Amino acid sequence: MIGVNQLIPTSELQNLDLIDLLSERHSLVRRISEKAWNSQSEIHISNSEWYIMARIYKKQPTISYITKNVEISRQAIHKFINKLAEKGLVEVNNVENNKKEKCIRLTALGEVCYEKNEALKAQLEHKIAEKIGDEQVKILKNLLKLDWDIK
Repeated sequence: MIGVNQLIPTSELQNLDLIDLLSERHSLVRRISEKAWNSQSEIHISNSEWYIMARIYKKQPTISYITKNVEISRQAIHKFINKLAEKGLVEVNNVENNKKEKCIRLTALGEVCYEKNEALKAQLEHKIAEKIGDEQVKILKNLLKLDWDIK
């Protein structure tokens, strides 16, 4: 039986390879995370927008830096940045002594939203730990942090 927050039945997960398991779990937790935010906030923020905000938080990177360091097309990044700016979450400024470059930073509202979302993600991580155990979560995080040297 498929749970409310599950893409495929748990029994079918047993037949998936590592790549598909990672993909299924990633999709599941991202969907739960996005739903948790959007159910408590009037500012809708997509997973792609969160992805960009995470690269900006407490920094002021250039837009070209963002485009080089995220797995989203340059055109889509500009679209997301414009949406974030319309929502009052980021501001884009000229780089000093460079007419071509623009830097981006979170506004005060953007930082508050980012920090609230981090708290929601921590709650989700806690729920996962309650289900599979703190030690298993720690092991999983450590495995995912390793350099897999597979580029």
